[in-house]
Amino acid sequence: MQADEKPTWYAQSVPAVADALGVTVERGLSAAEAAQRLASHGPNRLAGARKESPFAAFLRQYRDFMQVILLVAAVVNLIVTQDIGTSLVLAGLTVFNAVIGLRQEAKAEESVRALAQMLKTIARVRRDGQAIEVDAEQLVPGDVVLMEAGNRVPADGRVVVAATLEIEEAALTGESLPVGKSVDAVPGTDVPLGDRTCMAYMNTSVTRGRGEMIVTSTGMGTEIGHIAHLLAGTEADKTPLQKQLDSLSKVIASIAAAALVLVVVLGMIRGQSFNTLFITGVALAVAAIPTGLPAVVTALLSIGTREIARRNAIVKRLPAVETLGSTSAICSDKTGTLTLNKMTARQLAIPGQHRFAVTGEGYGLTGEIKHVAGERIDLDPYLLPMILCADARLDGENLIGDPTEGALIVLAAKGGLDIDETRKTFPRVAEVPFDSDYKFMATFHEMAGDTGKPVIRCYVKGAPDVLISRGAAYREPDGAIAPLTDEMRGVAMAGNDRIAEAGERVMVVAQRDLDPSSFDPAGDLIGQVRNLTLLAMVGIVDPPRPEAKAAIAQCHAAGIRVRMITGDHATTAAAIATELGIEGRAITGQAFASMTDDQLLSQLDGVGVIARVAPEDKLRLVGLLKRDGNVVAMTGDGVNDAPALKAADIGVAMGITGTEVSKEAAVMILTDDNFATIVGAVEYGRGLYDNLLKYLRFQMSTLVAYIAIFIGAGVFNIAAGAPLNPLQILWLNMVVDVPIAIALGFDRPTPGLMARPPRPVGAPVLSAGDWVRLCVQGAVMTVASLIAYQIGHAQGGAVMGATMLLTTLSIMHLVAGFLSRDQHGTIFDRAAIPGAAQLRRYGFALLAIVVVTTIGLLQRIFDTVDLTPTLWATAIAISMSLLVVEETIKAVLRRYERTHAPRPTMPSRTARPRPA
Repeated sequence: MQADEKPTWYAQSVPAVADALGVTVERGLSAAEAAQRLASHGPNRLAGARKESPFAAFLRQYRDFMQVILLVAAVVNLIVTQDIGTSLVLAGLTVFNAVIGLRQEAKAEESVRALAQMLKTIARVRRDGQAIEVDAEQLVPGDVVLMEAGNRVPADGRVVVAATLEIEEAALTGESLPVGKSVDAVPGTDVPLGDRTCMAYMNTSVTRGRGEMIVTSTGMGTEIGHIAHLLAGTEADKTPLQKQLDSLSKVIASIAAAALVLVVVLGMIRGQSFNTLFITGVALAVAAIPTGLPAVVTALLSIGTREIARRNAIVKRLPAVETLGSTSAICSDKTGTLTLNKMTARQLAIPGQHRFAVTGEGYGLTGEIKHVAGERIDLDPYLLPMILCADARLDGENLIGDPTEGALIVLAAKGGLDIDETRKTFPRVAEVPFDSDYKFMATFHEMAGDTGKPVIRCYVKGAPDVLISRGAAYREPDGAIAPLTDEMRGVAMAGNDRIAEAGERVMVVAQRDLDPSSFDPAGDLIGQVRNLTLLAMVGIVDPPRPEAKAAIAQCHAAGIRVRMITGDHATTAAAIATELGIEGRAITGQAFASMTDDQLLSQLDGVGVIARVAPEDKLRLVGLLKRDGNVVAMTGDGVNDAPALKAADIGVAMGITGTEVSKEAAVMILTDDNFATIVGAVEYGRGLYDNLLKYLRFQMSTLVAYIAIFIGAGVFNIAAGAPLNPLQILWLNMVVDVPIAIALGFDRPTPGLMARPPRPVGAPVLSAGDWVRLCVQGAVMTVASLIAYQIGHAQGGAVMGATMLLTTLSIMHLVAGFLSRDQHGTIFDRAAIPGAAQLRRYGFALLAIVVVTTIGLLQRIFDTVDLTPTLWATAIAISMSLLVVEETIKAVLRRYERTHAPRPTMPSRTARPRPA
């Protein structure tokens, strides 16, 4: 029933809705009927996402291409050679990589669970004619729900009673201001959510007044449930790092396969046995595949998640850390993310062309009303109605009540008025509550008039057009009352337009003095709100977060495009975007939806704000940006943000104000709801990627050397084409190289990272220039290692030769680690010395190089022997050849850059800077 009829509830009258749902508003449902409907419709809750089983999570770790290759090598080795030990080591290595990934993901998810506050929602309903409280999960279509300020709407429903009822729907529609509700039907067949003023929606908040509604939809049938369906249909893509490493792994595997074919062909020509050739092939496979790469990358990313957590962000998936660093476009929600979600008075205008700027933001009392020197005016008469004609109150810096009223009472407090004492001194004797029909609120107070005689003063606040039309005079700065002529009405409306064009909401306050002897508190009070004396006009806005402006400036410097997508009005959003420094014009969601994908792609560069958007529009925008080659981050806190959060390369939810749906969809949660935290995470992500490149350069140069060593050994018939066995290679890869990799991964960030443009999506992880350098390094290591083998073989046979090759190659790995830290600068510079923690890791690698040739147990396992001091010296001397070659290349590159750098041009003495 609810799924089919839901779209038309807002167009039907209250009696028609009640009749269709089989309920009378005065009595509500019976307990028996409610129980029957609960059994039919199910609990009023969203369907939870299916939890991944531990086994499925473990298998997911084997989607990595290198994991698959290692596992296949282990199985084939066991079948062909029956070498259980080597096969177990290879298989165990894949399990080790998988366990590390699972462990770090579990830690991140535990943090998310600790962040989530699962609060039970209680609803007040009318059943059997009595108002009772029930768990919101027990609500059913047809229930009559009673609501008042401060309540959360527990389901979707048709409003049947609205007494100055206003509901904040920012979490669903993106509208920053509360929406006034009425019982009148809204005609139309496709009315936007934000304009359905007779409907209330699940998980929105009542900010003012009271009301009643008939529940029309529960659980997955609500608007939030609709968004949950969108979310379920959105697929998460692989991150850029995962794609690049997959591609790199396939390249390496192809090179290794070609090398293996060459080695096998050479062996067959020499008449070697199949088993010997197969063992050589396994050793080459183990050498050529970067077995430590998954473990090292996972370790880097997992430690990165802990570091980012200390910076107020929780990452749910490890690769998201790196993805932040490659972000080129951020699509940000406005309300509560870029802004404070706290309405604030920005300017005060009084008749006589006096305008005052108001400082301070939010509901704190820090700030002042600035005036021009020599023009000090007593503002108390203008500020008094802002306190007395309002119901909102402050609890510290927290507001209880309507946000617009909050802005007005804070403005009055900044002007020096004490809110509580002022209300005690001038209590109300009558009031006209705000109503969307007449668009004002009025209160009546006993006080002395301007002549000192007792009066009943009516204070009014409301919409500018309404109060100006009801006005008859205005108060001048000296206290005189002047008639409101048609010319002055035009001046007042022009002032209203000027403030509105700045994206601010305009409120007007006015007054009228009544004779106490003829005033009737129970009479026609609305009729008394006429012949008003206009006092002041206030511009109110949801102000940008101060740190968000600085963060967006950093994004611009880093080449990251920030766009605002919001459910707010285009004028308001454009004004906030301009203040924040977001570039580009504003368009509406209707204009966005009316354009084809090709039209949008051609115009996206010029668009900075998209206002009044639907969830489908946000999802479409993210898809178009990704199609255009961007790495997209989406920030948001509302339910309406969730599908785009999941579709983006990196979804960022707010931990404090964010809904549970948005936190579930995102891969990163900000614990401080601070947009600036994203910039810190981007900077950290860029540093992490830069360090990862250092490791990859190191890893690839050693892999090139491995492959070349086996090819060289096959061509020159050294050690029967297998100079190293699989266990020796694993020792070098996992024990010697991993500490070096971690030292590189957590090296000091390279200066100037946030001044570089984002990495192009299609750019290879290693450039052609990188590969040339790596091949040169690999060639040096190959020649040096094979020479070391021959020297060792001449001194003590094949085992001594293998030990010399292993030792020399290990030392060159250590040297290569130092060289990989900087592609241009020399290592003979004090600034190039790593930090203490990194030096300890290099020291551990050096210790591993020594112990594998000196401890008896390790000698037996890895088939090594002791080296004499002369052989140690020889191995070290040979290893330094890599240092000499690489430092020579760096010196040549530095000289080339100096001689070919563009010379700075001297500016003309008459030249003046021009605006961009």
